[in-house]
Amino acid sequence: MIGKLTGKVDHIDKDTVLIDVMGVGYIVFCSNMTIKKLSVQQENVSLIIETYVREDQISLYGFYDTHEKYWFGELTKIKGVGPKLALTILGTLTPDALVKAIALQDKTSFAPITGVGPKLIERLLTELKSHKNISNIVISSDAETHVTNTRYDAQTDAISALVNLGYAKHEAYQVTNRLIANNDNVTTEQLIKLALKELSK
Repeated sequence: MIGKLTGKVDHIDKDTVLIDVMGVGYIVFCSNMTIKKLSVQQENVSLIIETYVREDQISLYGFYDTHEKYWFGELTKIKGVGPKLALTILGTLTPDALVKAIALQDKTSFAPITGVGPKLIERLLTELKSHKNISNIVISSDAETHVTNTRYDAQTDAISALVNLGYAKHEAYQVTNRLIANNDNVTTEQLIKLALKELSK
């Protein structure tokens, strides 16, 4: 089993990197977050590896740090989440953002992730909320949870409206997420207006 690879980055594709280790090239699947930290011809790159062996192929999944690898393993324990979907999730949500989303039961955080529908979001939040690393997080009060739910409703409605206007779902999510962070009590109507202003720049 391969646990770690150190070498030069020969090529970067959409979801894989080719690492040259002493003349041998290894194709490694990586999350978008990890790929962003790499560059072609970068020397002495080390990736922590999770090896998946099937009858017809061996696949390598690489991670920049152990935190990402840990949550990759936890995600793949959930029914319906294979290794590639786990990478897709971690390509949108950092491990810290994932933990926060689960602790707050924030469905909106998963909205822009391709391949993650409402039923799977519910399963992820339900099965991971009792995880030891989640249960150690204390939500300060019921009021904070209420605010989170209110923001979720406003953001969900705003994203739906923006998508109907022709904007990409992931783009609508990113803009509204940023706006909500700076506007605690924003309404759906206000959020749509602010988002349209941002998107028109």
